[in-house]
Amino acid sequence: MVDSAAASIQLLQRQAASLLLYQSVFCKPIGLAFVKLLQTIRHSQHDGLDCLQAYGNWFQALAASNQSWQDYMLVQILYDDNPFTRQVQLTSLENLPPALVAAAQYDLQALQSLYNCSSEQLSHWVKLASKLPVAPTTWHHHQDAGLPGFASVREKLEQLDDWADAVSDLAIYYRQYGTGLFAQYQALRWLSGQLVGISHPDSIKLNELIGYQSQQDALVKNTEFLLAGYQALHVLLYGSRGSGKSSLVKALLQKYAQRGLRLIEVAKSDLKDLPTIVEQLRDVPQKFIIFVDDLSFEEDDDAFKAMKVVLEGSVTQRPQNVVIYATSNRRHLIREFFGDRPLPRDNDEVHAWDTMQEKLSFSDRFGLTLTFEPANQDTYLEIIRHLAAQAGINLPQSDLEFRALQWATRHNGRSGRTARQFVDFLKAELAVFG
Repeated sequence: MVDSAAASIQLLQRQAASLLLYQSVFCKPIGLAFVKLLQTIRHSQHDGLDCLQAYGNWFQALAASNQSWQDYMLVQILYDDNPFTRQVQLTSLENLPPALVAAAQYDLQALQSLYNCSSEQLSHWVKLASKLPVAPTTWHHHQDAGLPGFASVREKLEQLDDWADAVSDLAIYYRQYGTGLFAQYQALRWLSGQLVGISHPDSIKLNELIGYQSQQDALVKNTEFLLAGYQALHVLLYGSRGSGKSSLVKALLQKYAQRGLRLIEVAKSDLKDLPTIVEQLRDVPQKFIIFVDDLSFEEDDDAFKAMKVVLEGSVTQRPQNVVIYATSNRRHLIREFFGDRPLPRDNDEVHAWDTMQEKLSFSDRFGLTLTFEPANQDTYLEIIRHLAAQAGINLPQSDLEFRALQWATRHNGRSGRTARQFVDFLKAELAVFG
């Protein structure tokens, strides 16, 4: 290999190794394959087959992600969760420690050189090392790479001679869109003690939900309070199965994700971790709905105690960017048996009635309770007509309603869920069989 190529490769290796804040850019498969490729090219011996293999591994990693090298680099920069990207979301650039800003500027200069390392340049170096022809990997830029504001940030960076000058623009981006998991995912779930992103959250929209307008209005208003930075109320959505309680909560994400709303799904079995989850979200600029579906408790349930701490508060101040929205099919969330009711027997708890009332009043600890009554026939048919229109089903209204009522009788009764199942079935039936 010629000396100039070896010097260029060595410089890139040093820049990748010298990063102070954005080190995780090269901890993902594509970044690791890139670093390995540089190392292999530089130290390639004899026939250079190891160099070709390293080039193939890097190409395969890019192909698997369907990204160009430049798009990969920029996505990682925008997602990166490091001390600079976290702190700049909470305060202005001027209020950050100068050393932290200087470290970010240093890293951006190094990342600019690595970003500008083209596929054509890499394939040329591989050819020199292996003495074999190598096809360059030419990838097209994606318009947005799945990120809001991606194209405009890329355009600004590519216009700059020195990426250190981009630190202010990136600070604005981080404050607006967040970093890490909360930039990458709109919906997450708590799994095995950590937050895990949901790549394909339910895409249902508020305008698809009909029949419970007052409940929807109240929940939307409370969510607006949360987004505006006011103390929003914890909400219990209580009512019959299939009435759209869960769908209503999930539909909020489609409406407000671009304003910084995130949805975190927590299973009942993980409610004991609720105080830990809330503390992780406290100093994050996004707003969070912790979503607990089908909530109920058994006697002496540890989850009940953890939930109570979060709802009622403790010595620790409640963060204003987190609320709990829970759904349940029963008004009293703790199961009560007739045997639980205190009778005047010896050795019974003196204030047993007080204990029972505490259990029964647990749902009152939610600031807002929205009740979803079973759908009557008129409401059910209204939902059917609305969903059928959205699905583009063109049947006479009398025929549509007759079929819908037959479906409800034969299946799960009148509810929003039944209406959705009927319309999905009918749409497929008309498309396949006419």
